[in-house]
Amino acid sequence: MGVLSTLMRGLVRGADRMSEFTSKRGSRTHNKGRGSRPTGLKLSSNKFISIRGMIPQFVVPNLDGFKLKPYVSYRAPRGIEPPLTAQSVFAEVVAPQIKKDFEEGTFSKENLEKYGFDPTQKGKLFKLYPKNFVR
Repeated sequence: MGVLSTLMRGLVRGADRMSEFTSKRGSRTHNKGRGSRPTGLKLSSNKFISIRGMIPQFVVPNLDGFKLKPYVSYRAPRGIEPPLTAQSVFAEVVAPQIKKDFEEGTFSKENLEKYGFDPTQKGKLFKLYPKNFVR
């Protein structure tokens, strides 16, 4: 019954009231916006105080001399590499180092910090940090 009552209400009150309210339907001073967050506070005295911490700061690298364009077409082929996981990084980076040290006889369970293990992770998974990822 909800659909019929909505249609009847639209016919009785006018179809114009049922359409979406956009910035085109308001007065010249009305700006609906696109959901951006406020950059300050509006006080009861109708004053607006801008707060520096609420203003977004965009970090943009210097792209002088960069040959690629920032646009990637949706028609571009999908990547063939599987997504990077902790296991794949471990298998590619840390496992060969451990295997090499084990074969040379220099592997020690007390010196796992060499491979990226953090001793504060008692009982947690072996974590890798960016400083250990060989590039």
